[in-house]
Amino acid sequence: MEFLLLFIIGLGFTLTVAWSLGANDAANPTQCAVGSGVITLKKALTLFAIFVLFGALLQGSMVMKTLSKGVVPHIGFVGALAIVVSIVLWILLCTWKGMPISTTHTTVGAAIGYGLIAYGGNLNWNVLSMIFLGMIFSPLIAGFLAFLLYHGFKSLFTKFSSTEKAEQVIKYLLIGSLAFCAYSFGANDVGNATGVYISVTEEFLGIPTAQTMLLLAILGSIGIALGGFTWGYRVIRTVGYEICRLTPLMGLSAGLSNAIVVWSFTTIPALVYGWGLPISTTHASVGSVIGVGLAMGLRTIDKKTVLKIILAWVLTLPCAILISVGVFKIFSVLLTFMG
Repeated sequence: MEFLLLFIIGLGFTLTVAWSLGANDAANPTQCAVGSGVITLKKALTLFAIFVLFGALLQGSMVMKTLSKGVVPHIGFVGALAIVVSIVLWILLCTWKGMPISTTHTTVGAAIGYGLIAYGGNLNWNVLSMIFLGMIFSPLIAGFLAFLLYHGFKSLFTKFSSTEKAEQVIKYLLIGSLAFCAYSFGANDVGNATGVYISVTEEFLGIPTAQTMLLLAILGSIGIALGGFTWGYRVIRTVGYEICRLTPLMGLSAGLSNAIVVWSFTTIPALVYGWGLPISTTHASVGSVIGVGLAMGLRTIDKKTVLKIILAWVLTLPCAILISVGVFKIFSVLLTFMG
């Protein structure tokens, strides 16, 4: 009975992680469309919720497996609880400040902190090295691709017979890119909320891994959608408006670049190595916005906002590690005392 209660509490924290992901990362798929004025925030978040669910159900398992068994050998109940509590603490703090930090950094950092204490650093460094490379290259690729897409689309739409027709086509394409971006986000980021809890849920319910991941993907999608609707506007304001002012064409280029990069890092490594790569969707999103900003000229970018975001990124990994170490030690002491 006591373990059932603790299991339910753990699921509650997992749902809270998903909520905080939606609150902080709803900006990633929606900021381009909202920032460029093509769609209202409410409509954008509705599309976000629908396509996040599709992405999580159809491809979420690719990254969930990586965060469940790819970073540390095994995540037990105390470890899973410590990780999700650590994730919630750091993301809520940064979201309250309106900072689009990386939830992937937070999740990986919390898992590393647990692994350092529980396994003495016996982590899967091959997978971690791939994740670290993704952290570095995903925003660079997204920025470069957004830069190219902007110039390509600009050249294409200047050939239209009228400006009004070109603008109408751009608006429809921008909404489509929002849906694709939300789908990619669901496929990649639902693992951040639920991946570390797969082993515990599988062992407790006694069901196959595939069914466990499906149930957790549904739970994670619900939490992400709720987070987007309740607090997501705080970060959307920062990314969609403060880095640089987005025109519809800039929004299309940035949104499509972000979607392509996130989907590619999720899908291609899973097909080749069997592990989807949990990249920072925030990095890819901000990188794509900076890319189109550079296409318009360096003066269009708010450098202070970019520096503030970079500072949060730098602090996230070490802070998540330290918080996870502290929380895991506290939980271990409490359980020993209670036992």
